[in-house]
Amino acid sequence: MTEHNEKVQLSEEEQKALMEKYDAESRTRKLSGMMSKVIIGLLVAFSLFQIYTGAFGELTAYIQRTVHLGFALVLIFLLFPARKTALRQKIAWYDYILAVLAIIVCGYWPVFYDSLVQKIGSIDTAQMIIGGLVIILVLEAARRVVGLPLVVIAIAFLLYALYGPSMPGMLAHRGLSLEQLINSMFYTTEGILGTPLQVSSTFIFLFILFGAFLGQTGVGNYFNDLAISIAGRRIGGPAKVAVFTSALEGTISGSSVANVVQSGSYTIPLMKRLGYHRNFAGAVEAAASTGGQIMPPVMGAAAFLMVEFAGVPYIEIVKAAVIPAILYFTGIWIMVHFEAKKQGLRGLPKEEIPAKKEVFKKIYLLTPILAIIIFMDIGTSISRAALLGILFTIIVSLFRKDTRITLSKFFVALIEGARSALGVAAATACAGIIVGVVTKTGLGLKLGNEIVGLAQTITNNPNALLLLTLFFTMITSIIIGMGSPTTANYIITSTIALPAILALNNQLEVAVPVLAAHMFVFYFGIVADITPPVALAAFAATGISGGEPIRTGINASKLAVAAFIIPYMFVMEPELLMINTTFLGVLWIIFTAITGMVGIGAGLIGYWYKKLNWIERIASVVIGLLLIYPEGYSDLIGLAGFIAMVVYQFALKKGTEIGEKEAKEANL
Repeated sequence: MTEHNEKVQLSEEEQKALMEKYDAESRTRKLSGMMSKVIIGLLVAFSLFQIYTGAFGELTAYIQRTVHLGFALVLIFLLFPARKTALRQKIAWYDYILAVLAIIVCGYWPVFYDSLVQKIGSIDTAQMIIGGLVIILVLEAARRVVGLPLVVIAIAFLLYALYGPSMPGMLAHRGLSLEQLINSMFYTTEGILGTPLQVSSTFIFLFILFGAFLGQTGVGNYFNDLAISIAGRRIGGPAKVAVFTSALEGTISGSSVANVVQSGSYTIPLMKRLGYHRNFAGAVEAAASTGGQIMPPVMGAAAFLMVEFAGVPYIEIVKAAVIPAILYFTGIWIMVHFEAKKQGLRGLPKEEIPAKKEVFKKIYLLTPILAIIIFMDIGTSISRAALLGILFTIIVSLFRKDTRITLSKFFVALIEGARSALGVAAATACAGIIVGVVTKTGLGLKLGNEIVGLAQTITNNPNALLLLTLFFTMITSIIIGMGSPTTANYIITSTIALPAILALNNQLEVAVPVLAAHMFVFYFGIVADITPPVALAAFAATGISGGEPIRTGINASKLAVAAFIIPYMFVMEPELLMINTTFLGVLWIIFTAITGMVGIGAGLIGYWYKKLNWIERIASVVIGLLLIYPEGYSDLIGLAGFIAMVVYQFALKKGTEIGEKEAKEANL
C-alpha cells in the first residue's frame, strides 16, 4: 500500500539530529567566539601537519604517532562533551584540564625522545604516571567519539592482562605487572602507539582528507544525480537509486550510519512515496550503506589497515575486494527488483529525473578516485597517492564554477578532514590496547585453537571442519563487531577471530590464503551493522523511515544475503578474490556468481516471472548456491537448473497471460 504525503527529503537539521542520535562522531559542541577560532586553528594545523609529513617524509615512529594522537585527544576533549545531555555551547572546565593533560603526555615523547629511546624496556615512576594517564585519556576519548562497546572491550583486555594467573582454563597466563602493562602500552610500538595508530597517522588521515576535498566539489549530490539518472525510472527506481548511491558513496565514506543518513534522507522517503513498506525501505538503505564499507578502493579505511595486518600490497586488496563488492550490490539490486515486480511498483516520473546530458557532463568529478587507483597500481606509495589525489581533485574542480574549490572551500576541507579523522584516531589508539594485550598474552592463538577445538569435537572431516570453523569465526566476528566503527571493527576481528582460520591451516591440505582469511572476518564484522539486535545502520534508517528497528534489521540482513554467503565461497575458492586465476576465469566466476544471485534473490523474495511457491523458492536458492560456488560441476548443474527454472517460469507466466486474455475476451 502506498504511503502518501511523504517528505521528499529530510532537512539539514533533521539529518544532523539523526546523526547525533546514532553516530557518536557527530555529537560535537556548537561553539562560537574565541574558542571556536582556536579549534578551527587546531583542526587546520592538524591537517597541515599530516600533509607536511606525507609530502616530505614521516617523523620517527614515536614522534609521528604521539603528535597525531595529541592533536586528536586535545580536539576530542574540546569538541565532544562528556555526556549526550551536556550543554553544547561551552566547554566544561574539566575538559580544559583533560586537553592540557593530553598536550603534556603526548608531548612527552617528542620532548624526551633521545633519553626514552636509550632506556626502552624500563620506566620510572614519572613515566608510569605519564603512561597511565595516556591509557585513561585514550579510553575516555574513545568513549566520547566512538562509543562504549569498544571501550568496554579494551578495559576487559587490560584486566585480562593484569589478572592472567586468575583466569580459568586455557585463558590463564603469567600475567603482567602494572609497570609492564603501562610500558608495553605507551613505551613500545605494540600497544597504543602500535600499527593501528601508525596507519591512522599516515595513510588513513590523508585519505579522509582526500574525501573531504572531493566532498567540496559537490560529489555527494552528484552521486545522487548520477544514480537517479541511471536507475530512477526503472522498476523500483528509488530503491535502486539507494543501492547505486551507497555504492558510490562507499568509495570515499568510512561510516555505514553516515551513508544511511546522507543518501537515505532522500531515498527512503522516495521509496515510501512510491509504495515500499517503511521496514523494507529502511532495510534497502541500511544494507546498501553497509555495503559501502566493503566497496574498494577505501573500504571504510580498513583497506589501509589490511596492508599492514595481512602484509599484502594495497592494489592486491583492492583487486580482491572488487568481485565480492559487485556481488553484494548486485544481490541487493536483484532482490529490490523482484520485490518491486511482486508489488507492481514503478520508477520515478520523468519530470523528477535530472537530464542525463547535464549529469554526464560532470562525470569527471569521479576521476580523482580512479586516479588514486592508477597511481598505486604503478607503484606510488599510499601516502603520496592520497596527496596526488587531493591535488588532482583541486585541479579537476576548476573545470566548472559550481564545482570549483575556492580558498574558503580549501580551508573547509582541511577542517572537515581533520574533524572526520578524530574518530579513526581514537578508535585505532583504543584498539591498539587490545592488539597489545593479545600480543603480550598470546590470547589470539589460544582463542583460535579453542574455536578449532570446538569444531573438532563435532567432526574431523577436513571440509566439514573448515566450514564449522568458519561458522564459529563468523559468529565471533559479528558479536565483537557490534557497535564498532569500521577501522576498530577490522582491528578487533582480525586480532581475536582471525587466528582460528590461521590455526586451522596446519590441518588442511590446501591452506586458506591469508588475504581470504582477513577478508572473511572483515566482512562479518561489517555486517554487524545490519544484524539484530545491535544493527546501527538499520536503526539509523528507521529514524528516517519510521519503521521498526528489528524488522528493518531482519529485512536488511535478508537483502545483504551475499555478505553471508560470499565470504565462505572465497575462502573455499580464492578465485573469487582474483587469487591464482586468469582473466577468462574471472569473467566466468562473475557470470556464474551474478546468475546465482538472481536465483537466490528470487527464492528469498518469492518472485521471478511470477510468484514462487515454497518448493520453487527452495529450488531457486539451491540453484543460486550451486552457481555461486566456483567449481566446475556445481556451475554446470546450477546453470542447467537456472535455465530450466527460467523456461518453466516464463511458460507459467505466458500461460497465465493467455488465460487472462481469453477470460477477458470471453467476458466481452
